[in-house]
Amino acid sequence: MKIGEDFRKAVGEWSRKAQSSGRLREAKFTTVSGEPIETLYTPEDVQDINYLADIGFPGEFPYTRGIHHSMYRGKLWTMRQFAGFGTPEDTNERYHYLLEHGQTGLSVAFDLPTLMGRDADDLQSEGEVGICGVAVSSLADMEVLFKGINLEDISTSMTINAPSAMVMAFYLGVAQNHGFDFKKLRGTIQADILKEYIAQKEWIYPPEPSMRIIIDMFEYMNKEVPQWNPISVSGYHIREAGSTAAQELAFTLADGFAYVEAGVARGLDVDEFVPRISFFFNSHNDFFEEIAKFRAARRIWAKRMRTKYGAKNPRSWMLRFHTQTAGCSLTAQQPENNIVRTAYQALAGVLGGTQSLHTNSMDETLALPSEKAVKIALRTQQILAYETGVANTIDPLAGSYFVEALTNKMEQEAEQYFEKIDTFGGVIPAIEEGFFQREIAEAAYRYQRELDVKDKIIVGMNDFVEEDEQIEIPILEISPEVEIKQRKRLAEVRQSRNREQVERTLNELHRAAEDGTNLMPKFLACTQAYVTLGEMCNALVEVFGVYEEPAVF
Repeated sequence: MKIGEDFRKAVGEWSRKAQSSGRLREAKFTTVSGEPIETLYTPEDVQDINYLADIGFPGEFPYTRGIHHSMYRGKLWTMRQFAGFGTPEDTNERYHYLLEHGQTGLSVAFDLPTLMGRDADDLQSEGEVGICGVAVSSLADMEVLFKGINLEDISTSMTINAPSAMVMAFYLGVAQNHGFDFKKLRGTIQADILKEYIAQKEWIYPPEPSMRIIIDMFEYMNKEVPQWNPISVSGYHIREAGSTAAQELAFTLADGFAYVEAGVARGLDVDEFVPRISFFFNSHNDFFEEIAKFRAARRIWAKRMRTKYGAKNPRSWMLRFHTQTAGCSLTAQQPENNIVRTAYQALAGVLGGTQSLHTNSMDETLALPSEKAVKIALRTQQILAYETGVANTIDPLAGSYFVEALTNKMEQEAEQYFEKIDTFGGVIPAIEEGFFQREIAEAAYRYQRELDVKDKIIVGMNDFVEEDEQIEIPILEISPEVEIKQRKRLAEVRQSRNREQVERTLNELHRAAEDGTNLMPKFLACTQAYVTLGEMCNALVEVFGVYEEPAVF
């Protein structure tokens, strides 16, 4: 639309009428992230946008409107519910339940000991085995976890970071033992260690050797398991730690660029490994801010991959991502309200063009989700897909003055953060200086202050409160028997395995860590010898050491 004097005059007249109307709520008109929102958006706010260069068409550079030409008219997003609790038997039963009710992909949640690279019988694991995810200490556990599931027919996502390479080896060990073709395996393992130092704090080794392990995975998986994504760069946990939407966007993409640079430094071809890098974003409460974030992410990635890193394969330009609705937005008060929150957060993910989606269960602030709550969460996605019409057309909010202006602003804020990170010398030096940690802490503090003074309202939590509320939702409890059972299975594994083979494979792993040999084949050899997760992790600690976070003030 051509913007002339007539248009500007009309806007001015409307503005005067709006200001004199006297009708204005006492509210803080900002996004969840604290960004001010204008009363009205018009063509004037998007007049600098070049449609072909900045927005374009779905499936074409810069992919603002989506990475596939047909998007959901061709294939719906993968409905991938995050699940894991108790013993591998417990979680395997839940997987079969979800698959029977229409889920189209698996997503594994591991317990804290597994996430930290500790076995179920480790003294530091006591009281945590199977509590917040499924306990996996060896190939024996992974065999049970995927019992009766054809790994060639299903895509699997695994959320684990510091010991991701070892757990990936367990998964490949199951595939080997059941005759599944590595070339047909599909899925993602998170493996994003940089965000651990930034937000989630589940690390083992210092950043440099951790990056070496990840690039070893890139190198091995690209050759041997070509349909698998060896990393899912995660903004989700950055957002859960209290970041703004722009910080989540910028810090996540900065981590992604760091992995690209590490791969290039190894000698890997950008167009061979980058197409297998995927992303994982949070979908928070502010509907339009989240949609803009997803659209900006694709555009930024596409531009940088083509111009800065010289990628020539269009698949290298395409940012593929999984979305999970915001766990930090759920309330223990009036937990049924979480169903509503999850629904519109999921809608934002879909309108933002996600490739797969997890919808949180209403009871997750109280305990691990019950079967009923999990089914409602899955049904939420199915209703979106089949009843609302949102999958009928691609990127229906494109051209909205508000959405396009927000998308531009998101991109600009991310670019400003990239410049700041560069002044430190990159992501790892910025981590070591505490830059990310301080930025997130300050954002989290600002948001909490807004809640405290009711500049932001959370229904049922800081307003519309029900006194003496009675929670009537069944709670899933994990029996102490879980830990006993896992320790017993682990003891049987240690007793029945070939000790000479265990020692030999561990020694070979130790030597490979010292001399720079790719570690993945060594992890696989250890796996088939039933070396435990903790034993492999400890062998690398002897070489790499343990990371200690610097104090941040």
